[in-house]
Amino acid sequence: MLIILLPIIAVAFVVLYLVLWQRSTRMRNEQSWESLVARLRPDWIGNPQGAAFLPGIADATPQEKWQCLQGAHGLWTMYQNASVMIQLAEFAARHTESVDLLLLESLRSDAIQIRICVLTALARYAFSQVNEGICVNAFRAAAIYTGMTARLKDLLEANSAAIAPAM
Repeated sequence: MLIILLPIIAVAFVVLYLVLWQRSTRMRNEQSWESLVARLRPDWIGNPQGAAFLPGIADATPQEKWQCLQGAHGLWTMYQNASVMIQLAEFAARHTESVDLLLLESLRSDAIQIRICVLTALARYAFSQVNEGICVNAFRAAAIYTGMTARLKDLLEANSAAIAPAM
């Protein structure tokens, strides 16, 4: 009896997953520009030239570097904002024809790299004191985040009239 129910349960889980995935995709596509921008968390202040170029950062201790990035809070903010920035870029791609697909793909790649670096740094931080290895991942995420922010800003400025006339 259990052998007969197992394929039925497996198919039910697959169907449920596909329905939930379709629903989340539809909800994401129906979001307005304002709701996406409102989801950005402004509580991490990045250096416009990139975190790796902060004056004297090479001579700083790992704890000072960690403080410069606002610790785990700053990393988590970058993690969440990377997802929102991808959604902003995809919104731009859906509403204009002039969006560079290569730029959009590089933004997606950056978001994945940011997330991997942040999760690696946070996992290491959870199991040990702040050290140079944690700071390397954290600053790599910050540098990628800063570059991603600059490219997204350029994309949005180039297409601002078509995307959000009220910008």
